[in-house]
Amino acid sequence: MELPSRFLSPIAALIVSVVIGATLFSRPAEAGTSKKTRIIVTSDGEIDDECSMVRFLLYANEWDIEGIVTTSSQYHWQGFEWAGDDWIDPYLEAYEEVHQNLILHDPSFPTPAFLRSKTKMGNMSAEGEMEIVTEGSQLIVDVLLDDADERPIWLQAWGGFNTIARALKTIEEEHPERMAEVASKIRLYGIFEQDNTFQSYILPHWGKYQILTIISDQFEAFAYRWKKIQPKENHKYFAGPWMRENIYQDHGPLTALYKLHKAGEDGFDEFDFRSEGDSPAFFHQIATGLRSMESPDWGGWGGRFVWVRDNTWMDPAPYEGYMHPEGRYFRETCWGRISLNAGITSHNDERMMKFFKPTWRWSVAQQNDWAARADWCVKVYEEANHEPIVVLDHASNLKFESGDWVKLSVEGTSDPDGDELTYHWWRYEEADTYEGAFAIQNADQPTASFNVPVDGREGDTIHVICEVTDTGTPPLTRYQRVVVEIK
Repeated sequence: MELPSRFLSPIAALIVSVVIGATLFSRPAEAGTSKKTRIIVTSDGEIDDECSMVRFLLYANEWDIEGIVTTSSQYHWQGFEWAGDDWIDPYLEAYEEVHQNLILHDPSFPTPAFLRSKTKMGNMSAEGEMEIVTEGSQLIVDVLLDDADERPIWLQAWGGFNTIARALKTIEEEHPERMAEVASKIRLYGIFEQDNTFQSYILPHWGKYQILTIISDQFEAFAYRWKKIQPKENHKYFAGPWMRENIYQDHGPLTALYKLHKAGEDGFDEFDFRSEGDSPAFFHQIATGLRSMESPDWGGWGGRFVWVRDNTWMDPAPYEGYMHPEGRYFRETCWGRISLNAGITSHNDERMMKFFKPTWRWSVAQQNDWAARADWCVKVYEEANHEPIVVLDHASNLKFESGDWVKLSVEGTSDPDGDELTYHWWRYEEADTYEGAFAIQNADQPTASFNVPVDGREGDTIHVICEVTDTGTPPLTRYQRVVVEIK
């Protein structure tokens, strides 16, 4: 599939699609290899990174984890607001204590010994430091150069890009002939640019290879200022009573490490959710059925993004005329951050609500899903809830002519716990290219349908999501996305 041409002139669209079309989407796993997504986390150990790490470890069964690397950022480095080189150790120790219970729910949770073997120190001595070859940077090098597995590798920057940049520099210096090959496997997800190394090194030296890069400011919906961003009806899922009951208390030693707010701290109540600004970096790679990894502008648990330049994707503009910065995308240039600093919130400005909606629209499902994982730490399989298995009764990509009726079905859907299921078919109109409106018939049934609009243009796409939620406690949701192209 080509880069969305609506962002480009016809000539530019042709050039870009030829150059990067093969690298835009995640390639399927080779025969005989795991079908899970490969990931490497780099983290600066900030307090919200620590909170994100609790949730991350409860989803460790979802991916092939190739590395967990401590790095620096503009906010944290050795000697400045530093959590300590061993900040992750208590979380791995607590994971070890709950691991035997987690594998009752999914045997593929990695062993504590395996995770420790993948946990390394990266470039941490200063903001943006990328001259020293570290254990963490070398781990990234080794993974990227391993040609035994051709699956893409998602490199998550919870802090700065500097350890990733050091790894790429090592490859450039020692294996320049393999740069194109390595670049074709890399996918980057940055929690904005927490140092300058993406601009100063990665783009100038690797930009010609058009590495798929997502740089997010939408993460603020899950960060320290969630009360100013999340819709008020979502607040109860982040407030102290919910967090205490569903996550913090009586769910074992791992969630007990979660650093919730204290009463009166920064205007929050006791046990209020603090921040997980880095969690969207791995939300994006959880296989929920939304197919978000097929293109950043399709949207999913990690947000939805638009193409800006050089295969770099950022947050959708909240209004006509907004221009993404030419250089670094961070706290002084991100529209959402600037607006929040000016006192604008989602509760008093429709633009803010629109800007963060691609992330917060999934928050209730994400919080309930996390609560189920917390239960997995202490409950046997029969006492906990598990997500429904949503299965399409037809292909996920369809072609129909204007005026045709499209029948959609998830009749093969099931629930591992035998729970009753509710269905909701809806159009994700921000993700598709058809500009009109239409109705979905029987949208609350396993089988739904709609009439392809007669005013649709050839090549227009319509994205329809089937959202399935079980009746377990807590209720869990999974999805299937159907993309209909008008021919």
